[in-house]
Amino acid sequence: MKLSIIVPAYNEEAYIGKCLASIAAEQARGRFEVETIVVNNASTDRTADVARTFPFARVIDEPKKGLVRARQTGYQASSGELVANVDADTLMPEGWIAQVFKEFSVHPELVALSGPYIYYDLSSVTNWFVSFWYRMGQGVSFLDSLVMGRTGTMLQGGNFILRRSALEKAGGFDLNFDFYGEDTAIAKEMGRQGKVKFTFCLPMYTSGRRLRGEGIFTMAGKYGINFFWTIIFGRAYSKEYKDIRL
Repeated sequence: MKLSIIVPAYNEEAYIGKCLASIAAEQARGRFEVETIVVNNASTDRTADVARTFPFARVIDEPKKGLVRARQTGYQASSGELVANVDADTLMPEGWIAQVFKEFSVHPELVALSGPYIYYDLSSVTNWFVSFWYRMGQGVSFLDSLVMGRTGTMLQGGNFILRRSALEKAGGFDLNFDFYGEDTAIAKEMGRQGKVKFTFCLPMYTSGRRLRGEGIFTMAGKYGINFFWTIIFGRAYSKEYKDIRL
């Protein structure tokens, strides 16, 4: 089984090197069949140059800006049976790849797998609040599965893996989404085809720049309403978003 790791990157020269270094370290811990694809998404800085200093990473260009479009471009360029989506400001923890292969090998009905973010540059209190938010989301996802018959509606954008066969049946990512709600949209689609699993056993470390830049309660409100809106109406509530960069 092969894993394709897709890393969308828009003006990420400050973070992409650390992200790829963490992926390289994780790959070196085991004998895995992995490919890493960095999607340079209309960057105007040195993102692509930094990424190309890592020989194991293939860099492709997507000139039209948009997170979901970058995910789609990476997916189309990949060849793995499993397609992982990892954000450029994340740090992959030890055991992440092994856990992915274990979950998909043990559970053949699994079509989508995800885990939480841990904000490495924010306080433990903030991370506790975020963990509580995930628990609330799991509760909503469970209720949705009872009412709608889907197996789950919760994935964390930037830390999720899809089975290629299911993604192909879905026609790829929904380009009607650009930022908010994109992970819920693909979770809903995967939930029609097989099992969607969110587990705290698959965390990913990430920068807290967005929560710090816009405020944790503001972002909790934005993500919350877009989560519900996408589940109920099949579209994002918020179309506008800010690019938070150094």
